[in-house]
Amino acid sequence: MTDFPLTANPLAEPSTLPFGLPPFADVRAEHFAPAFEAGMAQQLAEIEAIVADDQPPTFENTLVALERSGRLLSRAAYLFFNLVSSASTPEIREVETEFAPRLAAHSDRIRLNPELFTRIDAVVAAGEPLSGQEQALLDRYHLDFVLAGARLSTEGHAELRDLNERISRLSTRFQQNLQAATEAASLVLTDLAELDGLSEAEIAGAAAEATERGHEGSYLIPLILPSGQPLMSTLRNRDVRRRLFQASVNRASSGEFDNSPVAVEISALRARRAALLGFATHADAMVADQTAKTSAAVDEMLTALVAPALAQARAEAEILTAEAAADGVELAAWDWQFYAERVRAQRYSVDTAALRPYFALEKVLHDGVFFAAGAVYGVTFTPRPDLIGYHPDVRVWEVRNADGGAIGLYLGDFFAREGKRGGAWMNSFVEQAALLDAQPVVVNNLNVTRPAKGAPALLTLDEVDTLFHEFGHALHGLFSDVVYPRLSGTSVPRDFVEYPSQVNEMWARWPEVLANYAVHVETGEVLPASVVESLEAAKLWGEGFGNVEYLAATMLDQAWHRIGADEVITDAVGFEAAALEKAGLAMDLIPPRYRTTYFQHIFAGGYSAGYYSYIWSEVLDADTVEWFRENGGMTRANGDIFRARLLSVGGSVDALAAFRAVRGRDAELEPLLRRRGLMPVGG
Repeated sequence: MTDFPLTANPLAEPSTLPFGLPPFADVRAEHFAPAFEAGMAQQLAEIEAIVADDQPPTFENTLVALERSGRLLSRAAYLFFNLVSSASTPEIREVETEFAPRLAAHSDRIRLNPELFTRIDAVVAAGEPLSGQEQALLDRYHLDFVLAGARLSTEGHAELRDLNERISRLSTRFQQNLQAATEAASLVLTDLAELDGLSEAEIAGAAAEATERGHEGSYLIPLILPSGQPLMSTLRNRDVRRRLFQASVNRASSGEFDNSPVAVEISALRARRAALLGFATHADAMVADQTAKTSAAVDEMLTALVAPALAQARAEAEILTAEAAADGVELAAWDWQFYAERVRAQRYSVDTAALRPYFALEKVLHDGVFFAAGAVYGVTFTPRPDLIGYHPDVRVWEVRNADGGAIGLYLGDFFAREGKRGGAWMNSFVEQAALLDAQPVVVNNLNVTRPAKGAPALLTLDEVDTLFHEFGHALHGLFSDVVYPRLSGTSVPRDFVEYPSQVNEMWARWPEVLANYAVHVETGEVLPASVVESLEAAKLWGEGFGNVEYLAATMLDQAWHRIGADEVITDAVGFEAAALEKAGLAMDLIPPRYRTTYFQHIFAGGYSAGYYSYIWSEVLDADTVEWFRENGGMTRANGDIFRARLLSVGGSVDALAAFRAVRGRDAELEPLLRRRGLMPVGG
């Protein structure tokens, strides 16, 4: 094999740290370019060795060899793209701009290698006896290659490579524009009176954030990724609410970081690529590899939800309009969260802002998230302060089974900062794979506002749910128990991957768990039972808003990815407005959860034409929560079944078959409708 010049590069060899944790302290931005260059060359040499093998193609000499290839490139890429999301710098962004399209082209050189696909095809045709995981890997790779264009002509391959490279460049630009625009749109306030309604801790946090970002003596409210901003529910100054709302929904829609033309071009290129691959639209191409299978199935579910969601939202709007009118205010979009919170407090005796002292991040994490995982799955989380993260905010825990057996590492990165994209997510640094003797190293990212120095970080109810949700993804990665890396952990269909994480949200409100973590940070008082009862009574309040904002974003995603290859869009704003009107979801009072220019999931993430997957997965989730309840709730027996039959199998088992192995039948829609208050009267 060719020698690659990687002198003194910490990425050159596998990490010697526990579980292969990357040597963060040793890696600098300049190490990635040579590692990518060498990694791509090395993998291409490995692929050439596979196709040059004069032995007949077998599972071992083709599929297993393919799984073993590209270890250097994979090691560098996992680390790099985590840093792009969590600890970006100008140097990192420069490397990303150069190498994102080159890495996409490298992937095409493998997926569009006709000799390699011929070998995979031959293994399929040979029908050699294979185990379940071996067959799953063969099926997975064969479909990957077909959907990637392996059956196209030489001319088709060339066109596809060009399209993929252009889409990759544009997706990188979209993400970088969004990050810069979001940081630039942070609301800076100089008058303390404008923060009326915020707690002392929130004000101190805003002051600390301002100082951190170079606005000494001011107060800074950073934007989170969705349209709705948490502080809009408590800010009493209506003009500040308006400014915060407009900063949020107008992000990246004009000026230097305008993503409008970027989104238009990405969608057009995706449409052309879909046509080249033989699909009517990009949405059809994407759903072919999901559990939904067809766009018609997606439409059937979404359409059934629109009318009842709108009815919910309009009923809420009537109540809020009357509440605002009592203040002499004509209800506007930036007023919705404020008055919704007031109504919640009046009707259900729930003031969610006042609850934040009960949700200290450390208590929620250790005595909530980790406690629930221990109760259900028997796992423990031990701090490893000797292991260094990629940023001072990052902490590391070692995860073990009840018998003491090591599972892997869990990293937590919970605070917002410059250089970190918005939203919340789980990623892997190392994916579990017995073939490579690899145990998992996973990370959860949130964007909680950093508290003042020495003060505890306090979460909103939504942030509590988000932490449990993202930890569900982490468990999916940590509990993986498969042979092959391509089938590991969360390597499941996009419209299935949210399901296990949504199930994990159930423990946030489980009485035993809630009582363990919901403790007042100053008084030590456990969240009163009366408040818990009020939270339960109020759980459907605001569902109309939540359902409409989600469905609007979902329909917007579908609209952008249902265009034909010859369709020309010149006005992104007009297209968005028309799409929402056509879907019946154009409500001035409720913007989509994500508008086009900051819809990171679909233009710079893996959810293009797939944002529907959250509610598609929730059908499975709601049904599974009922299964847990029917079988005794928080028990190790239930956890062991869910872990063994679903969380551990990754992509080695058909996704819906894994669900049936737990539930004993196909999923039913009624649990979801009940949860969201969408069940027809008498249903």
